[in-house]
Amino acid sequence: MENYDIEPYKDRDARSHYEREEAYMRAKKKLDKIVGFYWHLAVYIVINIFLIILIGLNSGEGFTGFGPYATATFWGIGLIFHFLGVFGPNFMFGKNWEERKIQEYMDKDMRDRQRYE
Repeated sequence: MENYDIEPYKDRDARSHYEREEAYMRAKKKLDKIVGFYWHLAVYIVINIFLIILIGLNSGEGFTGFGPYATATFWGIGLIFHFLGVFGPNFMFGKNWEERKIQEYMDKDMRDRQRYE
């Protein structure tokens, strides 16, 4: 019986190509999610402008009250959750935001002190 070496990535180039392919697949998946969110946003805007105008003009109350804006409100809540699912809850602040801001303020303080000394 013959022994086989089943270690698939002994060659450094082969492992590098595999890692690049994995990175490409992750990036493509993330990009598809972002594109999906932007399509959702575009449809949300177009449909809700149409619905607000349609309901506002054909209702007895006009554009007052909650009626014309109900769909946009509840769909908007769903759109916010879609946004958070795609970009994550740390979108605005990002990872290590506090540490970066502290470092930024410390650097600014040091520059100000050096300027006035």
